[in-house]
Amino acid sequence: MGLLDAMMGNASEVSADKITQEFAPLLARDERVVKAFKLIRDSFIFTNKRLILVDKQGITGSKTDIHTIPYKSINQFSKRSNGLLDLDAELLIWVRGLDKPLIKEFKKGEDINAVYQILSEFVL
Repeated sequence: MGLLDAMMGNASEVSADKITQEFAPLLARDERVVKAFKLIRDSFIFTNKRLILVDKQGITGSKTDIHTIPYKSINQFSKRSNGLLDLDAELLIWVRGLDKPLIKEFKKGEDINAVYQILSEFVL
């Protein structure tokens, strides 16, 4: 992940094994990480059971908010891009109880279609 991309809010993929080790104490017994993406300090993690959003707050990032969204709470999702090649794309996720969708940005070369497929598999 390039620093400039991260500073602009674009996400880069992180190894599922690395995230599994880091978040092992929070995962259910039969839960597994399917795909994970990281910004400079924040992450969003797709497991076979839920979406986990990790928001590190403050200048030092010492305070961390870990938010779970069960797939059954996702009403709809979409992607925005300049075309099929997904040069720079956004993933929008509408969650029951929120007024606005969650928006995550993907840089050129990141596979937003894989994330879309994951959401399709677990939400539909």
